[in-house]
Amino acid sequence: MQIIETIYEMQQKVLSLKKQSLQIGFVPTMGYLHEGHLSLIKKSKSENDITVISIFVNPLQFGPKEDLSTYPRDFERDYQLAMNEGVDFLFYPSVSEMYPIEPSVLVTVTDRTDVLCGKSRPGHFDGVATVLTKLFHIILPDKAYFGLKDAQQVAVVDGLINDFHFPIELVPVETIREEDGLAKSSRNVFLTENERREAPFLYKSLLLAKQKIVLGEQENNQIVSFMKTYIQENTSGVVDYIEIYSYPQLKPVTGLEQKLIIALAVKFSKARLIDNIIIQLNK
Repeated sequence: MQIIETIYEMQQKVLSLKKQSLQIGFVPTMGYLHEGHLSLIKKSKSENDITVISIFVNPLQFGPKEDLSTYPRDFERDYQLAMNEGVDFLFYPSVSEMYPIEPSVLVTVTDRTDVLCGKSRPGHFDGVATVLTKLFHIILPDKAYFGLKDAQQVAVVDGLINDFHFPIELVPVETIREEDGLAKSSRNVFLTENERREAPFLYKSLLLAKQKIVLGEQENNQIVSFMKTYIQENTSGVVDYIEIYSYPQLKPVTGLEQKLIIALAVKFSKARLIDNIIIQLNK
């Protein structure tokens, strides 16, 4: 595995690979890799000639009160995990490499961001879309892999690729979970022992909500109320949101949708956990 730290070197390497007609899979990350990231790498390895991952903690997607400075970092560990998975190239730029001057152009996301996490994190997905636009131009991947744990991000990336006509196939990958159902996340390390025992109830609430919908429940307010009560009774977390939308459009449900998302965010003492479940309804 080769580590590349500059945009110029990465671009030159990619152009060389393209001349050899090699297909490139790309997994963008902010590091502190876990099994969720590794599942994306495995998927890319199985579908492409070359797999590139990036590790870059993007400052543009963190708000002034968010955890940029405390975001977990461990490059040596990440390097070993990536090498063990057979990654071909690890793009590891610095902030000054990616943003050598104040950006004169930023990407603004105008849809799919006023709900779920985007509602309470103004500008977050603008930062995501801006850095992905840069990374897509640098890496020139044929396929890009994203985890459905952050299903709103997948929806935003879907819009980015389609609106800007990137010749990239978006490959969503199912959420990787612990044995007890908790979604893998870099932020899980911030849970206390008691909170870690409580956290699996978030996914359990989603499964129970799905069961209600499959059995014919059509009142979203009833489902949301049930989930909120269930989480409050079984955890010490504070519900940030529980919402149901069409997917990937992230629009209010009208009864005609074939695919829905139920998503939630719950704040614990030092960690805010998100999770979701996507339901494909019968046609």
